[in-house]
Amino acid sequence: MPKSTKYTAKQPDAHGFIDYTPEEDAVWRDLVAQQQPSVNKLMAQPFLEGQAQLNLSQTKVPQCVDVSKRLGETTGWKVEAVPALIGFTQFFKMLSERTFPAASFIRSREDFDYIEEPDIFHEIYGHTPLLTDPRFADFSQIIGETGLRCEKTDYSWLIRLYWFTVEFGLLRQGQIIKALGSGLASSPGELAHSVNEPTVMRKPFDVIDILRTPYRIDINQPIYFVLDSVEQLLDATKRDLLQDIKDAQKLGLHAPTYPEKKKAG
Repeated sequence: MPKSTKYTAKQPDAHGFIDYTPEEDAVWRDLVAQQQPSVNKLMAQPFLEGQAQLNLSQTKVPQCVDVSKRLGETTGWKVEAVPALIGFTQFFKMLSERTFPAASFIRSREDFDYIEEPDIFHEIYGHTPLLTDPRFADFSQIIGETGLRCEKTDYSWLIRLYWFTVEFGLLRQGQIIKALGSGLASSPGELAHSVNEPTVMRKPFDVIDILRTPYRIDINQPIYFVLDSVEQLLDATKRDLLQDIKDAQKLGLHAPTYPEKKKAG
């Protein structure tokens, strides 16, 4: 997650509703129109089933209170608007309480095809469909609970397990690999890249391997991890993840497979 953003959070009213402008609704509409055909073709079944359950608006930015009502009826989760950027401590605490933090702004036309920080399109369109699935709902809560028991120096290790599953995971459906993660669902470029790009490394799901794999947030991923079934996530929640982090730290990080980010100036 970037350390700063040019965007300002939009504040909900006393009833939790946010007044999005017609221009902002139009950005949502056009993002959905651009992304949905690829999602229908390339996303895994759990995501598509979640989309069907939520039946999100295709023409206006959905309201967190409305999405929360639907999630509450399925898995007991809710969505809460937060400032543009929050820290890991708050993020883990909210997940532990089955509350998904949603940055309330939507990207500008200038950032239409790519935005580094998460916006409401990524949060609602990308994340909430998976939260209708009890397996992802429980996995996300366990990540939050584990984060609250971690040392702050362990946060960057734990978040890799979330990054390479909920955000950028892949799922094997029969003989086909489909995209699963929320970051892929909301990305015009990386969705096809993740399943079709021949130079990409697609590795079997392995907790220790994931914890040792560095990543950059501002590029298409060169490595993805493939679940054979969503139940593998539930198996991961039964592990001693704090011990896994210690074991991964002893082994050390894998060498990055991407170029180092150039420093400004």
